[in-house]
Amino acid sequence: MTTTPTPDQSTADQTAPAAPSPSEYVVLLYADEAAWLAASPEEQAAVFSQHERFSARCEERGHRITGGAELRPSTTARLVRRDAAGSPTVTDGPYAETVEQFGGYYLVESSDVDDLAALVTDLLEPGETAEIRATTNDVDGQGA
Repeated sequence: MTTTPTPDQSTADQTAPAAPSPSEYVVLLYADEAAWLAASPEEQAAVFSQHERFSARCEERGHRITGGAELRPSTTARLVRRDAAGSPTVTDGPYAETVEQFGGYYLVESSDVDDLAALVTDLLEPGETAEIRATTNDVDGQGA
């Protein structure tokens, strides 16, 4: 004989599927550095507003931003290399002569990288690129 639980019976044995464990992602933002440096204060303020909206939307949708920063211009970078003979060299940046430069990043804990990617697209102007890559950090305590 089967019984149907009544509303007053415990449903503790009826467990819901577990939510996916969060992973940590780094969101790398690339853009035309010269255009950013030439932008007016008003244009830069509009971009900062986009980042504020991104942060708010991440929180609303369950993504947790744990870090991030805008980077100084690539011309301030130091490149450290070891040549084939093992000798170290340190030179001034940038790494590559390209229009797009790595300009900033976010660290985000998320259980839904596809939704995170959808939010990141709101930060990009036409032609800009972002890269989302999982870190090897152990976010949920279950091992990397």
